[in-house]
Amino acid sequence: MKTIKIADFEISNKKNFFLIAGPCVIESESHSLMMAEKIATICQKQKINFVFKSSFDKANRSSISSNRGIGINQAEKIFNKIKSNYNCPILTDVHNESHCDFLSKTESVDILQIPAFLCRQTDLLISAAKTNKIINVKKGQFLSPYEVPNIFKKIESSGNHNILITERGTSFGYNNLINDFKSIDIMKSFLYPVIFDATHSVQEPGGLGEKSGGKREFVSTLSKAAVAVGVAGVFIETHNNPDNAPSDGPNMLHIENLETLISKLIELDAISKK
Repeated sequence: MKTIKIADFEISNKKNFFLIAGPCVIESESHSLMMAEKIATICQKQKINFVFKSSFDKANRSSISSNRGIGINQAEKIFNKIKSNYNCPILTDVHNESHCDFLSKTESVDILQIPAFLCRQTDLLISAAKTNKIINVKKGQFLSPYEVPNIFKKIESSGNHNILITERGTSFGYNNLINDFKSIDIMKSFLYPVIFDATHSVQEPGGLGEKSGGKREFVSTLSKAAVAVGVAGVFIETHNNPDNAPSDGPNMLHIENLETLISKLIELDAISKK
């Protein structure tokens, strides 16, 4: 069983779960700092480690007219302020080799996340690996858990063994995802830490035509099920006004509901790992 060190804590399938949380996309400096403060306050109260997540670019949006994000240069400044103010690691998506090259030269980001649709893109995986940062790969909706070792081997080929794998649902017909919780145990057998993405698992890809839909009312149910099985971490996108968020609003959890859910997950995590 592999253990990955980040900041002042360790990530492992056997240790207490940690939280990856934040709004889907960076909207502004003030909004990002506000969300980071709320999440940090909750996690400090609940005594749980967390990583702040937000994207500077959404390159795989449904429509050409959809908002992409603020860009990597402005995002770096915001990430540095969040790290300075709340002493938390940062995770963000990368979509191409230039993103990896840019972030390899800065300490603003600790974890590079490979989006699900790009999880088999060899050049991107290798470029991310060469940064020597932690790499979190979202398992593609089209991929079985048994194929995950192929992803690991691509990253390991560059000498990087700081890898996380995230379950985020499997395509089930059109505009729908389901979770097969056997996949968590299957992926844990490959030793790397497994994360469960509770918010993208309730997404309805392209379900609203020019954008994705979602059913956030099931975030709690799925995250509790995953923690009961046993995971290294839980990924929850959250927002103060999800109904009006620029990206993935239908599947983001309202920040007001985050603490109640976290407290329940802590209880389940203690039982599953006893």
